[in-house]
Amino acid sequence: MKAVSHNKKRLPLYAKILIGMALGVAFGFAAIALHCEGFVSDWVAPLGTIFLRLLKLIAVPLVLVSLILGVVSLKDIKSLSRIGLKTILIYVCTTIIAVSIGLAMVSLLKPGKLFPEDKQTEFVERYQQTVTEREAQMQQVKGDSPMQFVVDIVPENLFQAFSSNSNMLQVIFFALLFGVALICVGQSKTASVVRFFQQLNLILLKIIDFIMAFAPLGVFALMAGLMVDYAGDVGIISSLGMYALTVVMALAVIILVVYPVILRLFSKKKLGQFFKAVFPVQMLAFSTSSSAATLPLTMERTQKHLGVSEEVSSFVLPVGVTINMDGTSCYQAVAAVFLAQVMGLDLSFGQMLLILATATISSIGTPGIPGGSIVMLMIVLDSVGIPIEGLALILGIDRPLDMLRTVVNVTGDTTVACVVDNKKELHINA
Repeated sequence: MKAVSHNKKRLPLYAKILIGMALGVAFGFAAIALHCEGFVSDWVAPLGTIFLRLLKLIAVPLVLVSLILGVVSLKDIKSLSRIGLKTILIYVCTTIIAVSIGLAMVSLLKPGKLFPEDKQTEFVERYQQTVTEREAQMQQVKGDSPMQFVVDIVPENLFQAFSSNSNMLQVIFFALLFGVALICVGQSKTASVVRFFQQLNLILLKIIDFIMAFAPLGVFALMAGLMVDYAGDVGIISSLGMYALTVVMALAVIILVVYPVILRLFSKKKLGQFFKAVFPVQMLAFSTSSSAATLPLTMERTQKHLGVSEEVSSFVLPVGVTINMDGTSCYQAVAAVFLAQVMGLDLSFGQMLLILATATISSIGTPGIPGGSIVMLMIVLDSVGIPIEGLALILGIDRPLDMLRTVVNVTGDTTVACVVDNKKELHINA
């Protein structure tokens, strides 16, 4: 009994990260007041750099394993049922809608423009070499064939593709190809291979647990270094606040407008009944920031309180945990454009479309665990030449936003389950 009582008193990870963020800001301001900026830059800020490197370290293997297991979960490509096809199609459509809302909201509110212009110049100069390299790459792409983007997705050397996070789309391509091949060969012949990836996935998730345990200290260091670098400029704080508000508003549109419209048009479920049934799921998702951890409750509430058949819910919801990340993809779009605005980079319409495509594709590989979306955001940033180092600016306030976007993710899974089940009923009645 004492052990249980002790565990209840332990602070959850999100609380530790919020505390780390607040202490980092306070420590940064204190260092400025005491003229100890050098100590922060030399001894504290490097801890934040280590945290970012740990996130980069796990990116490639995490995407590879998550996507392979996601594809294998479809069981049989050749005889994929109507339920499976509808599920994937609806998931892709809602993700595209979510990314579009994120792009529209951040383009309208322009939170990055609140970033002080003098600090913006300093920020761009800090990563000038990286920006120059990315711009050179983009100019090269412009001079190539219009199909060059598609050509570049296909790697000519697998190990070279795995050697850099900037080649993440090539890793995604191989993971999809490998997963489909596993299905076509047959479960009986590939059981040991699938089991290997399942076990490897458990190891990778445990590594992420280790990294996220370091997150409070990493966030503390990032925020302290950020305050020292910009001398506690109030403009930076207001810009970050506007960025967070932009994400929240975009997520609110998805959960309060998009999903209700979908339910009214394509499902017989009443909105009051739906939100009453899904509310406990949303609260669990909010507290854990893990759609995977919420899955058992999601299935129970969807079946018993919304009347969705077990056949539909047992397929739609687990697949949704892997490939349906509306909240995450919306957030990635907002974050990418925000960082571009901060760095003074004007994104073209083509680059916006590239963000739309990349955020949609990368959301498929986002694991339903805390912190997983940060890893996937790197793919979106790299796709349009935004330096990954910009993550340092938004990582400190990522945790509360992660909690909110997980709520959107699980609500989207339940919405699609209701729609697929309704379509199934209409097909049978017909």
